[in-house]
Amino acid sequence: MADRYDIRLPALQIRQGSHFIYCFGVDGKRIHDFAAVSRVHRTDDSLQGYQRPEVLTHIKAIRRYLESPEAMLPNAVVLAFDGRVTFESANLNSLLEYIVPGELVIPVDENQAEEDRPAWLVDGQQRSAAIRDADVGEFPVAAVGFIAKDEAEQRSQFILVNNTKPLPKGLIHELLPDSTGHLPPAYARKQLPAEIMIKLNAGPRNWVGHPFAERIATPTQPSGYIKDNSVLKMIENSLSDGALYRFRGDDGTGDVPAILEHLNLFWTVVSDVFYEAWELEPRKSRLTHGVGIQAMGYVMDQLTEDRDLAAEGTEDLESALRALRDHCSWTSGTWQFSAAEQRRWNSLQNTPNDVRLLTNHLLRKLR
Repeated sequence: MADRYDIRLPALQIRQGSHFIYCFGVDGKRIHDFAAVSRVHRTDDSLQGYQRPEVLTHIKAIRRYLESPEAMLPNAVVLAFDGRVTFESANLNSLLEYIVPGELVIPVDENQAEEDRPAWLVDGQQRSAAIRDADVGEFPVAAVGFIAKDEAEQRSQFILVNNTKPLPKGLIHELLPDSTGHLPPAYARKQLPAEIMIKLNAGPRNWVGHPFAERIATPTQPSGYIKDNSVLKMIENSLSDGALYRFRGDDGTGDVPAILEHLNLFWTVVSDVFYEAWELEPRKSRLTHGVGIQAMGYVMDQLTEDRDLAAEGTEDLESALRALRDHCSWTSGTWQFSAAEQRRWNSLQNTPNDVRLLTNHLLRKLR
């Protein structure tokens, strides 16, 4: 067989509004000849890929099933094609005007790197891996494909396809800033906060003036120790009704550089004033725990609303936070919330009640 050739697959072109999808069958053993599994990772400040890592135990279970006599996989895999893939109409009359029979023409170059293949698996990564590894000669599967303009559109489709599945939230947060097109409202609202969080996390760690750099745990930054959802909630709260609200646009966009500058200035002071607690993981410090990140976010709103920290400086901010030190038990001791209520330092949890309790305590001491 030549190194370069075309795979021609009988297919139905189905029109959906202004878009087309293609339904076809293909030997699952051949999917990896032309399709890549684009695992999410970062190069510099750019997100690459969008797939969750393979789950080996799940793949092994599917493989054992495929090697059984009664194996059947009725669910279609979903593929995103680039412009090199074409559809050729068979010029046959169809009873339905939105369905056209024909052939998908997929170019294959056996010398190509995986990332240069003309298709990407949007859904069916583990099934295709199991078929690839299974001890069977062939295993035809149903497939649905679409031709995408760019990788941003592929990411959007990946989120939409997996919207009803337990897709890891951290992966969604990483994908959202680089996704385009229609998204569910709940995801669309998180695009700006997720973009800000990802930029806060850009490294290297200990970068002066960037206290969150490489400290937020995400799929592409597994060494981080601050939960991504904790930072995301802090940002969302402030954008909704806090110090960051003035930087937000009515259309869901925002002045990202100004937001980043404000957050970095405030949290740099936090990381300096509470240095020991900032350097510890959440099980050893309630500052880097979800309850602390959110509560200090409300402190930021109280102290910096309508203030231009870049122009005014942060000296008075540092004084205010230093005055809180005697009232904080981030890593040991007891929180003295009132004469009647005391809590061990590590008994605070990331719950609405405990976030409210700690926030009220800190704001009272500020006053």
